[in-house]
Amino acid sequence: MKKTHQTPIDVSKQIENLISLGLQIKNKNYAESALNRVSYYRLIKAYSITLKENGEYIEGTTFENIVDLYLFDMEFRHILFSLIEHIEVYLRAVITNYFSLKYGNFGYKDLNNYKKKNFQMNTLKELEREINRNEKSPFIHNFKENYEGGEIPFYAVIEVASFGTLSKMYKNMKNEDKREIAKVFDVNYNYLESWIENLSYVRNICAHYGRLYGAKLTKTPKLYREFSRLGISNNTIFASIINLKILAEGDYYDKFHTDLLELINKYPSVELKYLGFIGKWVNII
Repeated sequence: MKKTHQTPIDVSKQIENLISLGLQIKNKNYAESALNRVSYYRLIKAYSITLKENGEYIEGTTFENIVDLYLFDMEFRHILFSLIEHIEVYLRAVITNYFSLKYGNFGYKDLNNYKKKNFQMNTLKELEREINRNEKSPFIHNFKENYEGGEIPFYAVIEVASFGTLSKMYKNMKNEDKREIAKVFDVNYNYLESWIENLSYVRNICAHYGRLYGAKLTKTPKLYREFSRLGISNNTIFASIINLKILAEGDYYDKFHTDLLELINKYPSVELKYLGFIGKWVNII
């Protein structure tokens, strides 16, 4: 039997409902202010998941506990997004430099340069839509107006392609090309294409203010066997962090690592197991 939608209620009744479920709210004014800034669905529904048993809040759970989880997740997304951005920009440069030199400025349009032609046709349509969305960008406008044929070279089109489109392009490249690109990151291309797809997915969660705490990822990365043997789940953010450490340049990762440790210390009530961290995580990342 399907559920029926709940009737909307105002903030004061939302607070009454939370108290009836066992949540401790010492300062109703604070709770009301918070719920007027962050919706009940985003704050309470999303961040109560790990704080309930049989529909009731675990004894001693406070409204501040929920807010702390929300703030931790928000700040965690920010530092994670920054590290993924570094990888994304780095990857774009590596792919552009390799692919353009081998196939020319417009080789990305030649279906013979990919494994699956039908798959690439769809990817090229995505690229065309992304070009059209960015037609007013100075560099796109410049090529369309001032160059013969108005074609956009690969080194420019790659800058308007989404990370997801970039992931699809790499996945459909010939194995010999994927192998050469992966060498720059000192990884096997089978792992790299898996990691790119996963990081593109995580990047979109971060960009759209999604929840990472307690989330199970649907786009999962391959893990080196040494990590799988430790019991690390590849559908968690911890798995993504492990692979980011392998891909990222030292200074970028060190900054992320420092920020992460500070964040963990700032919110001691956060249970890292809900991000996939295992007992000896300090020695891994």
